[in-house]
Amino acid sequence: MTRSDPYPLLFLDIDGPLIPFGGAGYPTYPLAGDTGGNPLLDRLDPALGPRLAALPCELVWATTWGADANPLVGRRLGLPELLVTDLPDDSPGPVEDLPGPPDLPGPGPGRLHWKTRCLVARAAGRAFAWVDDEITSEDRAWVAANHPTPALLHRVDPVTGLTDRDFTVLEEWLRRHGS
Repeated sequence: MTRSDPYPLLFLDIDGPLIPFGGAGYPTYPLAGDTGGNPLLDRLDPALGPRLAALPCELVWATTWGADANPLVGRRLGLPELLVTDLPDDSPGPVEDLPGPPDLPGPGPGRLHWKTRCLVARAAGRAFAWVDDEITSEDRAWVAANHPTPALLHRVDPVTGLTDRDFTVLEEWLRRHGS
């Protein structure tokens, strides 16, 4: 069940964690209704919904799907209407420069995911977990230095999406840091 304060937030990306990509031979699931033109929605495993809803947290979308996340993904998973994090419309791609040498290739040293600052601001001091397929050590270091409460930045392999192991990590962390 989706919960609010004092439970930690769980910021959830869609492409990669919920809809795997980049590999071959994915299981597919029947689709009904509007797909928004997304040819990968049939990879969305409906069994993920009850598992996410059972986590001791407040689920929040953190995805470029924006307002489409609830009708196109959340409903298919059986989730209630979730809050959607306001992300910049003009995302610079997966990374942005941190102060420092401007010639660093990204992602890597000196590079920060473009969502990182937005999610820390949205958390507003609450403990949070973030599930995404583009998280790096730079994001973890920046959050540790700029967020006053516990945060778990959990990178999911986009080829497999969320696995049992990922759910175990999330469940243990959320139980440890929930009130």
